[in-house]
Amino acid sequence: MSVTAAPLLEIVDLVRHFPVRNAFGRRTGWIRAVDGVSLAVWPGETLGLVGESGCGKSTLGKTVMGIYTPTAGDIRFAGREIGHLPARERRAVAADLQYVYQDPGASLDPRWKVVHSLHEPLKIHARLSRAEREREVGAILSAVGLPDAHLDLYPHELSGGQQRRVALARILTLRPRMVILDEPTSGLDVSVQASVLKLFRNLQEAFALTYVFFSHDLAVVRAMCARIAVMYLGTIVELGETAAIFEQPRHPYTRSLLAAVPRIGGRRVTLDFALEGEPPNPRDVPSGCRFRTRCPLAQDVCAVEEPRLREVDGRRVACHFA
Repeated sequence: MSVTAAPLLEIVDLVRHFPVRNAFGRRTGWIRAVDGVSLAVWPGETLGLVGESGCGKSTLGKTVMGIYTPTAGDIRFAGREIGHLPARERRAVAADLQYVYQDPGASLDPRWKVVHSLHEPLKIHARLSRAEREREVGAILSAVGLPDAHLDLYPHELSGGQQRRVALARILTLRPRMVILDEPTSGLDVSVQASVLKLFRNLQEAFALTYVFFSHDLAVVRAMCARIAVMYLGTIVELGETAAIFEQPRHPYTRSLLAAVPRIGGRRVTLDFALEGEPPNPRDVPSGCRFRTRCPLAQDVCAVEEPRLREVDGRRVACHFA
């Protein structure tokens, strides 16, 4: 990770709530999908965001991308507030900040051949001749490890791994500074996962990319990310260096996640916290600590006082007893 004075992406107290309405269209409550998240990502690093399905990872990413408008809070990219930009100004940011969806096949138009999908971003965002576009597309396709013959294929004619490579090629044509990867190895065979992860590393070095890596696969996150943020029910509960958190997790939820990772031989996490039950409904968030209804360490204070992120052994933890 290159160390600079300012982060490339800074999220400050970000909130994204969705209204719940009855059959008459009247609002009856809120789904608190993202509920006060603060993060900073520095140029050249890979930050992992982990948590169970429904914890708010994808909503956070889509709010950063402008797909959802923040309910509150700030999003700063390269020092510029982008959370509430008009559509025309937001388009200027899009080339530098790109998103790879969990299902790459769904992000590619099924009516278009690969060549059309790769040319389209350049037509919208770059003033290049057709010959210049063809040279750029050829170079990017080679960078993601696909032959030119794939340009004449439709998305349904590609394997899952090939679709991910095409999705990566499509965003790399714009030479972005940051890429948000949403469950990028989901549904892939282990051998294909390994090749895709290697591709991510190679592309990061070749194109000077910064990654935000959303995943529930802790083994993948450990291999890819220098730092990780653990998310539970719309908030960050632990944030720090990957090696330190895997070696000595401080938050009970982090310990539960790591204890659930299957291992064949080797050392397990020393504190075996069984993670039981389902996360609470984000429409009805528990008072105090959000994790207290599933936490083996919960005490009376946990029901009345919400813990804030504080410094503990070189990382930030939101727990009264960390």
